[in-house]
Amino acid sequence: MSAITNPPPIAATGGPPEDPNKRVPRRVFQSSLAARGEPMVWLTGGALVLALLMIAGLLLLIAWNGFATFWPGSLVRVALDDGAVYMGEITRVEHYTADDGQKVTRELLRTGNFDLTGTHFQWVDSSDVAEQADPEWATLVERLEWGRFYGFPTQFILDGEVVATSDAEVWAMYEQYHGEARGLVAKRKRIEKHEVGDINYRQESARLKLRGVELSSGKDSRAYREQEAAYRAVIADSQSEFAEARARIAKLNEESERYKIVLESAQGQPVTLELGEIVRAFQPNRLGFADTIGIYLARWVEFLWQDPRAANSEGGVYPAIIGTVMMTLIMTIAVVPFGVLAALYLREYAKAGLAISIVRISINNLAGVPSIVYGVFGLGFFCYVVGSYIDGGPEGAGVTPWSGWSWGILLAVWIGAFVVGGFVVGLLFRLIDNESAPFLRFFKFGFSALWVISLVICGFIVLATTPFFTGFFEANLPNPTFGKGALVWASLTLALLTAPVVIVATEEALAAVPNSMREGSYACGASKWQTIRRIVLPRALPGVMTGAILAISRGAGEVAPLMLVGAVALAPELPISWHYDEQFGLNRSFMHLGYHIYSLGFQSPNSEAAKPMVFTTTLLLILIVAGLNITAIKLRTQLRKKFASSAF
Repeated sequence: MSAITNPPPIAATGGPPEDPNKRVPRRVFQSSLAARGEPMVWLTGGALVLALLMIAGLLLLIAWNGFATFWPGSLVRVALDDGAVYMGEITRVEHYTADDGQKVTRELLRTGNFDLTGTHFQWVDSSDVAEQADPEWATLVERLEWGRFYGFPTQFILDGEVVATSDAEVWAMYEQYHGEARGLVAKRKRIEKHEVGDINYRQESARLKLRGVELSSGKDSRAYREQEAAYRAVIADSQSEFAEARARIAKLNEESERYKIVLESAQGQPVTLELGEIVRAFQPNRLGFADTIGIYLARWVEFLWQDPRAANSEGGVYPAIIGTVMMTLIMTIAVVPFGVLAALYLREYAKAGLAISIVRISINNLAGVPSIVYGVFGLGFFCYVVGSYIDGGPEGAGVTPWSGWSWGILLAVWIGAFVVGGFVVGLLFRLIDNESAPFLRFFKFGFSALWVISLVICGFIVLATTPFFTGFFEANLPNPTFGKGALVWASLTLALLTAPVVIVATEEALAAVPNSMREGSYACGASKWQTIRRIVLPRALPGVMTGAILAISRGAGEVAPLMLVGAVALAPELPISWHYDEQFGLNRSFMHLGYHIYSLGFQSPNSEAAKPMVFTTTLLLILIVAGLNITAIKLRTQLRKKFASSAF
């Protein structure tokens, strides 16, 4: 009997049956770009590109204006319809619409000649210009005082007699004698700064020694009479040396006054200048490319190696460079060990609990405190409390010392609290562990905190009321030695400001070291400190360097705290000395590139002339910070290669 097969299905539409061997196309499910995350990729990538473009644009703006500051431009002489005549460098061009609707162009000329006109710049509208020219012998003179002078050379005076009157002859005489005249002025400044400075230093040192003997032994003592005789001998020797130095200075001034040049301003006013007071002079409209490059490089050398002049709008920033580097190095030396030790305790020794949580929260909050708050704290604590205490003891800090027996009782109470409290705290930590009742753990924590706080407060009272310390620099008072803004206090203030950054970075670096390394060290018999010193710290050093780099970057650019604790617009001496009796310069005020930028931008009486210097100084500060960071990054890279297995 034949098999019965089922007939093929009939289509629902009534058409012919479907072919069972026909391949049915597989449906492809399309996913949207949002489901695959494409928009977020473009969004985040675009944000990164935008951030990089903004950074690059800022750096390009600073670099363009900074490098262009010292490029010598041409001089133009402009005669206006009203008869006024101006000559100078075109520093800016602006376009505006006048009241009648016409487009007007105006140019800002740096005219100089402040001693004659009382202004440094002059706006000139193009519609008012009757004649404009580029005179060949138009001369730019950079002076030690009064800023720049623009004019034409008309006479050269040698030993009181006019020896040249034509432009070419006057300029040839200037080039012949200018170097010699500048050498005479340099010799005079060296005598005034070094020899006369040393004489004044010896006199002041002898006076302070006499004052110290007076305070310690009294005027009727034999020691005072001996010291007074030594003081008079120093004064007598110093007066003879000072008279000799003044005679040499007078001779140098007399020789320098032999060389003079007469220049005539664009308005026809003659001015006589001593060659020794001229930093450089040249005719911009006669310069070739090689001469232009030479003047450009000479200005850069002056900027990097000379002191500022003309209200900081000209000259160099060498003292600010030294002050910035010294402050950053001292700050780094102070903050890195402190931050590493704090992070070591928090990560390696301290047990997790309420106290450690509070400390970590406090550290994170301190990172967000405005920098000016640190400046106020540094001024009040370091300068007025610690510095004044170092200068004159308790009385210098404004505290009345206690009598001897009262202070002795206070010292005995402090020692007793230290011994008894320490014994009780040790006993509590031995008897109460983390598995004890919450009340006992809270009691242990509260008693320990109370003991530490009372010790600190009582210790400050003991130091502040001692009758046996009258300060290290009592003889200098009322002139403060450390009780004022100084390099050391500025460095310590910024060390406090950057400490949270170092602590957090170091903690993360310590946490990145695998626990297996610690356990292996313990298994070999090493102690806790041996493990930290030989295993953990070497492998965490790259992370420590990361914290140091962040501290350098932030600390070197801070300005607000420095305005209160030591930075000044112009410092007569560098904040460095090799003499211990001068405190190695740590107590001196100092110049800082960041504060210099603020002073130029907001406090300069000649803001237009100072504007280019703002960009140049900003560029220099960025390069110095970048150099310090590159050095630290290179060291971090070497450490990472050495400990590649656990680099942070």
